[in-house]
Amino acid sequence: MQTQSRIPKLTEVSFNEASLWFSNMHMQEVLFHPEDDPAEIVAISDGTRTFSDEEVSEIRVVLDTLESSIGHEKVINAAYPVFMGAFGLPLSN
Repeated sequence: MQTQSRIPKLTEVSFNEASLWFSNMHMQEVLFHPEDDPAEIVAISDGTRTFSDEEVSEIRVVLDTLESSIGHEKVINAAYPVFMGAFGLPLSN
């Protein structure tokens, strides 16, 4: 059975696109920290894996593409405002 991936596609490689990608991950309710291994992320309630093997592969391609182009620190910086917003926290200066 073919299931539709929850992982958004990357339409270009840039800081803004990285920000949009993390925002789209949040909208799909699968936001995670880019320094965490997506294969290791599990639901707290029952320990089931959050991502399928196919989704893990898709995430790794996106993150590898972004990191090789804009760098690790900028990937983290792109995710930061999305995380803060998801938790209802203000951005620090």
